[in-house]
Amino acid sequence: MSSYVITGGFELEGTVHISGNKNAALCCLAATLLTDEKVILHNIPAIEDVHVMVDLLRMLGSQVDWVASNSVQITSSLTYDLHHTPLDPVLVDLIRASILLAGPLVGRFHTVILPPPGGDVIGLRRLDTHFHAFEALGAECKIDKGGIISITTDKLMGSKVFLDEASVTATENTIMAAVVAEGRTRIQNAASEPHVQDLCNLLVKMGASIGGIGSNLLEIEGTKKLHGAEFTIGFDYMEAGSFLGLVGATGGEVELVGINHDQLPMIEKGFDRLGLKWHISGEQGIVLPRTQSRIIKKSVGGQTLTLDDAPWPGFPADLLSILIVVATQMSGSILIHEKMYESRMFFIDWLIRMGADIILCDPHRALIQGPSSLKPAEVTSPDIRAGMALVIAALCAEGESTLHQIYQIERGYEELPKKLTNLGAKITSKA
Repeated sequence: MSSYVITGGFELEGTVHISGNKNAALCCLAATLLTDEKVILHNIPAIEDVHVMVDLLRMLGSQVDWVASNSVQITSSLTYDLHHTPLDPVLVDLIRASILLAGPLVGRFHTVILPPPGGDVIGLRRLDTHFHAFEALGAECKIDKGGIISITTDKLMGSKVFLDEASVTATENTIMAAVVAEGRTRIQNAASEPHVQDLCNLLVKMGASIGGIGSNLLEIEGTKKLHGAEFTIGFDYMEAGSFLGLVGATGGEVELVGINHDQLPMIEKGFDRLGLKWHISGEQGIVLPRTQSRIIKKSVGGQTLTLDDAPWPGFPADLLSILIVVATQMSGSILIHEKMYESRMFFIDWLIRMGADIILCDPHRALIQGPSSLKPAEVTSPDIRAGMALVIAALCAEGESTLHQIYQIERGYEELPKKLTNLGAKITSKA
């Protein structure tokens, strides 16, 4: 199993280009199943999760060709036996996003058999919202004792769909099924993250009728047949937040390019609470300068602040792992409250082993007191974002750390060692 060897204690400096949005890439790849015409997607990150999704599309009979380093052309004239054979359980287990195949396959072919989706082990990630949405559109959903999912319908019909949680993947599945359903669908309590917006905008280019894009209320008029399109997905604000975190924690100065300022207001507020500010550098750039207060803010009444996650445009849950390790390098205390997943914070044990002053109050809350002088260690990445947080911790620690199970990190970060090396980090990969 591959590992990173990281020698920390160096400030980072330079410019880094932020890759395309991982989550937008995955749902847009799945959406290509809705047409038998050619779809070209640009700014697709060359990461492990994308490669798995491409393999799943090929298994379904799609013709997938990389026409440039980050551009892919897909034609989906399916030959796979959807009625009788489930997809490869090994591939499906590698990524949570495999569940996104359900929406387009049920929408276009009226059936899907899917092994249990995998992905990060960060706690219970239920499928009820997906099932309720498909059932509202006229599908029958079953799951057997082995976790095999089967969804079938004679015909999808537009309907009022209220999602019991603003789940991103459930919203995306509902959208992909509804755009080819007969009649009008109204989706309430829809997720509105930038990757959901990218999916909607791609589908509109493919001929779908979707109103309310960017809001929590979507109005969709079903279309009998979608056509091909060419589309460029947006930047990955999770990667941007990760690089802001590693630069702020190590005390360097780095410019991020290829970003969209409109997607950063809440992330900016989160970093501001930790005493870190950036300034704009052109239409698609920001700079996190070396000179910072590095003092965690208090409330107006002088109490310790809480930073918690919320549906978009609230602070993204996936960046809380990053801010936990950043907070260990700032002066003061802050309570991090991760509301969604009960296992995401268990990586904190590795940070405590490295010398962080953190009290894990319960599976959802951690109290961080900084600054702490982190020491090198041998650690293991449990999931994508915790893995990146441990990379940041290793970059802060003076000496050599080894980080195992880096596949988890490379599922979500494109050419991470190369990008870090270009900024002056000491990082190598070993088998």
